[in-house]
Amino acid sequence: MAGDLAALRHQVRELTDRAAISELIDRYVVLLDTQDENGFDESWPRTLFTEDVRLHFPIGTHEGIPGVAEFHHAAKQKFDRTLHLSANHVIRLDGDRAHVRFHLIATHVHHDGGAPLFDIGGHYTGEAVRTTAGWRFREWGFHLTWASGPGPDGKPVM
Repeated sequence: MAGDLAALRHQVRELTDRAAISELIDRYVVLLDTQDENGFDESWPRTLFTEDVRLHFPIGTHEGIPGVAEFHHAAKQKFDRTLHLSANHVIRLDGDRAHVRFHLIATHVHHDGGAPLFDIGGHYTGEAVRTTAGWRFREWGFHLTWASGPGPDGKPVM
């Protein structure tokens, strides 16, 4: 009986952790499109990342929470608007850490409105850790698989 209760507690904790990490992924993807809807906001990264976060993207890298909002803001400002969609969340739990991977497709609308859309597809990978504030990403990166249309500089990316 005690073993059954311990197994049930473990299973509930694992399901709760998976749900919290999946929600963290969803918040990140939504914030890619909405982070500055009401003007520049430097506070949102602390709701997603650890203080020592390491970011790896095709557009560059960044370490530490200071400047994360600016890093994302600078990339987004190259477009009038964006729409990011995620799927296939794979979460491998290891105690207070988790390896995360999911697919992402994004559409970027150029400021002039007349240029073709810039579409990309790829996947994110990273490490999430349990903190006193909940799960946060410590290592986070995007891996571009394909791109279509002119990139931020008006030239093809691939």
